[in-house]
Amino acid sequence: MADFLGMMKQAAQLQSKMKALQDELDTIEVEGLSGGGLVNVRMTAKGEVKAVKIDPSLMKADEREILEDLLVTAQNDARRKAEAAMQEKMQALTGGLGLPPGLGLG
Repeated sequence: MADFLGMMKQAAQLQSKMKALQDELDTIEVEGLSGGGLVNVRMTAKGEVKAVKIDPSLMKADEREILEDLLVTAQNDARRKAEAAMQEKMQALTGGLGLPPGLGLG
């Protein structure tokens, strides 16, 4: 019975830490770049886009498709960085628990 109570206490502590982690992920921001920095997308580690910056040199009607591709690339770069930041935080939180990777506690 003591083991069960200990596990329940650990679960409650983990739940509290997960809530704190979720709150922290809202404050962590990453930047995705493309076109050698001509397009910049800033987002939270949860994937919420906060800002998009486009170099004025890309604002040409005949280069619209290039700009669209660069936006997609920058957003994907930011998303990969956001996922890496989230994984790093999750690893720090669950590292000692022996949970399988990709358990998706968030």
